[in-house]
Amino acid sequence: MMAKVEIYTTAFCPYCTRAKSLLKSKGIQFEEHDVMMRASLRRKMSEMAGGATSVPQIFVDGLHIGDSDGIQQLDAQGKLDAALGIAN
Repeated sequence: MMAKVEIYTTAFCPYCTRAKSLLKSKGIQFEEHDVMMRASLRRKMSEMAGGATSVPQIFVDGLHIGDSDGIQQLDAQGKLDAALGIAN
């Protein structure tokens, strides 16, 4: 079963676009939550992300795996596929 991947974003965010592109390149389907006009959703995201308020924030099965730079770094280290629950 595929992991549930959620990404919290805002419109016109280049980092969000970059993170979504990386996920798409790996064939990952994700649920996107736009927090731009939804303060309560941004607060929820921040609480789940240990206080981070920037977007994007990415979660796999409810676990925070990072922001755009964080998942790019995981990918460079060869650890992103495992974090996403996909085989190499």
